[in-house]
Amino acid sequence: MEHAFCFLSSFMSVAQLAHRKLILFDLDGTLVDSARDLYRAMNLTLQDLGRPLVTEQQIRTWVGKGASQLCSCVIQYQDHHLDPEQQQKLLQHFLMVYQHNLCVDTVIYEGVLDFLDDCQAQHKTLVCVTNKPYQASVELLRQLNLLDRFALVIGGDSLTNRKPHPEPLLHAMQHFSQQPAQTLMIGDSSNDVEAARRAGIDCIVVSYGYNHGENIADCQPQQVVDRLVELLEVDRMGREA
Repeated sequence: MEHAFCFLSSFMSVAQLAHRKLILFDLDGTLVDSARDLYRAMNLTLQDLGRPLVTEQQIRTWVGKGASQLCSCVIQYQDHHLDPEQQQKLLQHFLMVYQHNLCVDTVIYEGVLDFLDDCQAQHKTLVCVTNKPYQASVELLRQLNLLDRFALVIGGDSLTNRKPHPEPLLHAMQHFSQQPAQTLMIGDSSNDVEAARRAGIDCIVVSYGYNHGENIADCQPQQVVDRLVELLEVDRMGREA
């Protein structure tokens, strides 16, 4: 499914919540701001390995495509080339450290709880589809009291492929027996946009998230919103019209 890029007006939202039965959410950069804890864990890891530290802004630029890519960016920046052995060493240690520092400064973005509450009140099935490892994703959602809102969590290591491959999205649709027209993806990065396109479903992205330091408009999303509650306002106007 190919979609022309546009920032739709409030009266032309892609959401069409009344027609959706399954809503898929990215995690980091969409539901929660986890960059400070990723930054904390990365510097603890680098310190353990005797490597130079990085800045929070660097981490915010590099996140968005999974822990493996984050570690690749760190190695490339520090060593000026990518040594797969060093990348794997950093990745394994980072995942271990991060698992114990998941929710120190991580916060839920404004408007997210209201949106999730409204979706649940409308009996939507909510699924978290993230490239973060499954165990870390579940534990982070649990610590933020969000886990029970999701009928399923699909991590970056849950299936053979992860976003931008469409497999996680297709798996969720198959699991809940839903068609593309009944499904909506909400994310923050080109990974989410591409995965949704390849799965044949509509996708809305938030403007505040992580996209590997790139302008989210460059991947031509169908719609960009500043807060998820904007979609509720549009939905209510549509029902009242």
